[in-house]
Amino acid sequence: MSEIPEGLQYSRTHEWLREEADGSLSCGITDHAQSALGDLVFVELPAPGRKVTAGEAFATVESTKAASDVYAPVSGEVAAVNDALEADPGLVNSSPYGEGWLLRIKPAAPAAGLLDAAAYRAELDSAGD
Repeated sequence: MSEIPEGLQYSRTHEWLREEADGSLSCGITDHAQSALGDLVFVELPAPGRKVTAGEAFATVESTKAASDVYAPVSGEVAAVNDALEADPGLVNSSPYGEGWLLRIKPAAPAAGLLDAAAYRAELDSAGD
């Protein structure tokens, strides 16, 4: 069973968001997503300052199995990226909600259409995952 922490927001494409004290939103892929991908060997992140639109593919994660796009769960500007992933992309596997965060976004507007932990868990259950 995948770890699904309370207090985060989740997208149907398996990204998570956490609001930070400065109003930015940390974003990463869920435990379910990293588990399905397998061991990550490469993470390609956008440059800070890039504008992103909700639903847009804005990063790529590559595992020994496949490459997968990561979709922006909210529109805004990339405020920071997790540079540690360049040297150790496996942080996404070992700590998807902690050290394996991908980037921080300064949101242009409040996130819409995202799920809380219970709704995301129900999504996974209904998909048979």
